[in-house]
Amino acid sequence: MTELKLRTWDSAEHLKTEEDMAQYLEACLQEAGDDAAFIAKALGNIARAKGMSRLSRDTGMSQESLYNALSGEGNPSFATILKVTSALGIRLHARTASSG
Repeated sequence: MTELKLRTWDSAEHLKTEEDMAQYLEACLQEAGDDAAFIAKALGNIARAKGMSRLSRDTGMSQESLYNALSGEGNPSFATILKVTSALGIRLHARTASSG
C-alpha cells in the first residue's frame, strides 16, 4: 500500500493577486458572522501572502506584534485593523445587511 502524504492547508500560499486577496477577505467577512478572530486570522493570511516584513515597515509595527495580532488568537484593536488594512491596500466598505 502506498503512503498518503498530506500537508496542512495554508491559504496564504494561494493568494497571488490583489483580486485574490480582496475576494478571500470578502468571503471570510461573509462567513465570519461576529467572529472577530476569524477576520483577524484572514488578514494575517493576506499579510503573510504579501510579506510580513513589508507590512511591518508600512504599519510601523514589529513583525512579532503583527503575528500576534493577526494570529486569530490575539485581540487586535480596531486601530491596528485599520493600520493593517490600509497598509495592505484594502478598503473597508459599509452596506446595509439587506443589500446582500
